[in-house]
Amino acid sequence: MTFPKNFLWGGAVAANQCEGAYNEDGKGLDIQDIMPRGIKGAPMSEPTEDNMKLVGIDFYHRYKEDVKLFAEMGFKVFRTSIAWSRIFPNGDDAEPNEQGLAFYDSLFDECHKYGIEPLVTISHYETPLHLAKKYDGWVNHALIGFYENYVRTIFARYGSKVKYWLTFNEINSVLHAPLMSGGIMTPKEKLSLQDLYQAVHHELVASALATKIAHEMMPKAKIGCMVLSMPTYPLTPHPDDLIAVMKAEHMNYFFGDVHVRGEYPGYIKRYFKENQIELKIEKEDEEILTHTVDFVSFSYYMSVCETADLEKKKKGEGNLMGGIPNPYLPSSEWGWQIDPQGIRYVLNMFWDRWQKPLFIVENGLGAVDELVEDGQGGKTVHDDYRISYLNDHLVQVGEAIEDGVPVMGYTTWGCIDLVSASTAELKKRYGFIYVDRKDDGTGTLARYKKKSFGWYKEIIASNGDALKK
Repeated sequence: MTFPKNFLWGGAVAANQCEGAYNEDGKGLDIQDIMPRGIKGAPMSEPTEDNMKLVGIDFYHRYKEDVKLFAEMGFKVFRTSIAWSRIFPNGDDAEPNEQGLAFYDSLFDECHKYGIEPLVTISHYETPLHLAKKYDGWVNHALIGFYENYVRTIFARYGSKVKYWLTFNEINSVLHAPLMSGGIMTPKEKLSLQDLYQAVHHELVASALATKIAHEMMPKAKIGCMVLSMPTYPLTPHPDDLIAVMKAEHMNYFFGDVHVRGEYPGYIKRYFKENQIELKIEKEDEEILTHTVDFVSFSYYMSVCETADLEKKKKGEGNLMGGIPNPYLPSSEWGWQIDPQGIRYVLNMFWDRWQKPLFIVENGLGAVDELVEDGQGGKTVHDDYRISYLNDHLVQVGEAIEDGVPVMGYTTWGCIDLVSASTAELKKRYGFIYVDRKDDGTGTLARYKKKSFGWYKEIIASNGDALKK
C-alpha cells in the first residue's frame, strides 16, 4: 500500500481534556467544568474538586514539553481545540480575553517551530457555561451570533498560523449528548424533538457561516466539518433489518449531507414531518447553508448493528450513539467493539457519497495501561495491544487509499494520555505518552514514552511502509 507523500500523520487532543488551568488567565467556565462524571453523570452547579478535567494533564503549562515529544515522533499535524471560554469567558462578551489569545499564539508558534501544522477545532464540547445557563445553549438562535463573533476573532488572530480548521467536533453527537455537544442545559429526557432539532439547525447554520467567513478571511485555508462515524450493519439479512440500518445511517449522514450539499435532504424532511418538527428557519439561513466545506473529517472507533426486531435491540453499553453489539467482533475494556475493516468501509462510503477529501481525526484504543520499569533506569508501558489496534486500522486506511479514496491524514485520538470525555477518567488511556496522574488526582504529571511511541515514530518515518499486513 502507498500512503500519499504529503499524508498528514499526527495526533489529536481537546482543550477541555488536557489543558487544565480551568480558571487561570481570565478563562471563564465551560460546560466541562461542571461535568465531573462525563456524559453519563448529571451536571453540577459549580466545579467540584473531583472533576479530573480541571487539571487535566496540565497541558496549559507543559505544552512545550509535549509538543517537543510530538515532534520527536515525527508529527506533521497536531489537532487541538481552542477553548471558547479562554477567548470569550462568558461567550457573549464584547471584547476577547487577550491572555487567552496569547496562549494559543504561543502554542501554534511552538508547533511551527518543529514543522507541525495545527489542525484546530473551533468548538470541541466546550460551550461557555454562561451560554448554556442563560440561553440553553444551541437551542437559542442567539448562539449563532456569539459563535460568529468568536470565529471572526480567532480567524483574524490565527489566520496566518492555522491552515486547517474544523467547525464543531462530532456535530451529530448532539442527538445523543445534548449538554456535552450542544451546551443544552435542559435534561435530555425533558428536551423535545422540536428544541433538539432547532439546536441542530442553529449549529449547522453556524458551521456554514464559519465556512463562509473562513473562505473570505483566509482564502488559502481549508475548513471542514467533523462527524462521529459509526458504520451500521444489519443484524440479519432480513429486509426489515436493512431498512432499520438505512434509517439509522440517515440520522448520521444527514449532518454531512447538509455540510457537503448545502441543503436538507428529503429523508430528514420526511422525518421532521412525521414527528411534527417545524424548524424556524430565518430568511438568510438557506443561503448561508450553501457555503459548503472543503473536506470531511471524522472520528472512528467502532461499528454497530441494527435490527427491526425489538426483542433483539440490546444496546452496547459503551456506545455513545447506541447500536447493537456485533456477535462477530471483540470489544475493548469499555465495551467498544473493535472493527478495523469498518474504517475502510466508512472511508469508501463517505467518498462515494460526498466526493470530498477525507481526514481521519480520531481513532484509538482506550485501555488501562501499566507503567513499569524499562530496564534502563526509566519507565514505560508495554502497550502491544494498542500497537496491534492502530496497525490493523491503518492497514485498512491503506486499503481505502488503494480503493481510490483521497485521505488527507490521520490523527490518533489522545496522542498523549488525557481525561476521557465519556467517563471523565484518566485510567482510560489512549496515548503514546503516559502521564503520571491517577483518577484520585495523585501523581507527578511526569511524561513517559510508551512502547507505541517508538512504533508510531517508525510508521511516520516510513510513511506507513512499516505497517504489518
